[in-house]
Amino acid sequence: MLLVIDCGNTNTLFAVHNGTEWCAQWRAGTYSSRTADEHAVWLTQLMALENLTFADIDACVISTVVPQALFNLRNLSRRYLNVEPMIVGEPGVELSIQVNLERPQDAGADRLVNAIGCRTHYSGDLILIDSGTATTFDVISAEGAFEGGVIAPGINLSMQALHAAAAKLPRVAIAKPEKVMGRDTVSAMQSGVFWGYIDLIDGLVDRLKAERGNEMTVIATGGVVSLFDGASRTIDHYDPDLTIRGLLEIWKLNGGTS
Repeated sequence: MLLVIDCGNTNTLFAVHNGTEWCAQWRAGTYSSRTADEHAVWLTQLMALENLTFADIDACVISTVVPQALFNLRNLSRRYLNVEPMIVGEPGVELSIQVNLERPQDAGADRLVNAIGCRTHYSGDLILIDSGTATTFDVISAEGAFEGGVIAPGINLSMQALHAAAAKLPRVAIAKPEKVMGRDTVSAMQSGVFWGYIDLIDGLVDRLKAERGNEMTVIATGGVVSLFDGASRTIDHYDPDLTIRGLLEIWKLNGGTS
């Protein structure tokens, strides 16, 4: 079985593929100082709930945008799984994707993994929205090339900034308000962040489509993407497994067998 680890700035996703399907997924908060031993204790207990053990895992692939976390994740694979992990972005790990940026090395591993995951299910020109700590809008050509995109603050970051910068504004949970106009501080904040964020998504998608001058399919993924279901007029598909599917494809491309 294959263990894929997608380490983002806010959350780290662990998922197990049994050669046919994804059989388990778990999320943990990302803390770069969390040791391999701490990861192992947490992961052992969750795997046991799915009748899995470390002995069942014979391969591991890791993608991370948090360089400080890589040392401990690599040690988790080496010490507890007894396998040398495949690290996206390291020399020798082939991605087979053309990156049409002025500085191709600037493309984050997470964005390239997502682009590869897109190509397993979708065709034509694509806009991929990944909502996490930051929200990225990536343009993938019909030929499969990574063309560039937009990086905006994530919805959680926007809410935290309101609370941190304004003395009288409380910390509130993100929610989809029934009406745009709030009648108290909390509902007004929730409306501003949520509907403002939806308009950010729809507005940027409209501008990207106009700039490209053709029809594009819009796919959304990420930890908070379910909040946007039914609210955005431009998102065509919600795909929570896109990133891990991309990691699976990279593993296969580099000699892994399913």
